[in-house]
Amino acid sequence: MATKRVKKKTFSAVKAVKANARERVGQPKPEQVLAGEPREEKRGRKHRRTLARLLAEEE
Repeated sequence: MATKRVKKKTFSAVKAVKANARERVGQPKPEQVLAGEPREEKRGRKHRRTLARLLAEEE
């Protein structure tokens, strides 16, 4: 049987900088998922309120 060739790892500056930062500062905090707004609220804000609607809401 033939042996597998091991691919030589090339130097990556990005990975080296990130590894260095993790050693000094530590791991970054995990993401926090923000609750989204309901679709109806988003859709309502797309259009300006007309003068007639504003007057009708006050009454």
